Order: sequence, then structure tokens, then C-alpha cells
Amino acid sequence: MAFKIYTKTGDKGETGLFGGKRLPKNHIRIESYGTVDELNSHIGLIRDQVEGDGISDLLKEIQDRLFAIGSSLASDPDKNMITPDIRPDDITKLENAMDEMDEELPALKNFILPGGHPLVSQCHIARCVCRRAERNVVALHHNESVEPAILEYLNRLSDYLFILGRKLALDLKVEEIIWNPRK
Repeated sequence: MAFKIYTKTGDKGETGLFGGKRLPKNHIRIESYGTVDELNSHIGLIRDQVEGDGISDLLKEIQDRLFAIGSSLASDPDKNMITPDIRPDDITKLENAMDEMDEELPALKNFILPGGHPLVSQCHIARCVCRRAERNVVALHHNESVEPAILEYLNRLSDYLFILGRKLALDLKVEEIIWNPRK
């Protein structure tokens, strides 16, 4: 018999964690890993559109790390479950990629508006979703233990997505849109 994607166990507004514990679907833990999953989909869309193996390879690795984060967040915190981890070198890899891209970018002297090209806009959407994921995980961390590396990774990833948007704008020869507030 083939595996069925539907289980009908969530029809009353609850879902199960790895380890069996059931939570309401609006629990901050579920919101946290759901937002990480949403972020992963946005990054997949960016990866589908970028040219060049270097960025695409790193985006694939980021997607793998987001699955690791999701599996950690989707695991019952009351059970000692082994899940993939986020390591310091995962965070360093994002920092190094940002430093490398930043060397090519003009100094940022103003706020910039998202836009100019669909791919640049998609980076900004992913950045915003990443910030929401981070806020959700911080809220979860106020009530339950969350691996500190997860918080660091999400924080650094949103910075990476901002820099990536700027780098792609440069590569695509798209002028950044400077925010000029009304006076």
C-alpha cells in the first residue's frame, strides 16, 4: 500500500510533534517551524532563479540547515531526541559569504526600498519571513529551551538575504531604490 500524505489526525486543530506529543496548530512551536518551512520555500524560489553555482550551492545548503532547524523545533522538547544540529561553522559560512559579497557592493548610506527586479524582491520577501521566523523562535525560547545556535543562524540568515538582494541587484544591473522620506 502506498504512503498517504493525509492522516486525518489534524482535523480537530491539533498536530503531532516528533515524539508523539500533540499541540494545537496555533501553538508558538508550530508557528515557529511552520514559518521556517515557509522561509525554506521562498529560498527555493530564489535558488530556482539565480545564476551561478556558488550562490545556488549555498542556498541549497541553507535549505538543508532550515530543515535541520525545523526538525529540532518539531521535536518534543520533553524527550531527549537526536536531531540534526546547527554548528558554528554554519553561521561562519553565512558571515563569510556576506563579507565576500559586501566587498563588491557600494557603501550603504541610505535605507533602500525592496524592488527593482523580481529576484531582488524575492530576497527581501525571504528576509522578512526570516525575521518573522526569528521572532517566533524568540517567543518560543521565552517559554521553552531552544538551541541558541538556531537563534543565531536565523538572525544571520536575514542579514545574508539582505546582502544577497543587494548583490543580485548589482549583478542584474538594477539600481537600488533609495528611500527618500517626506519632509
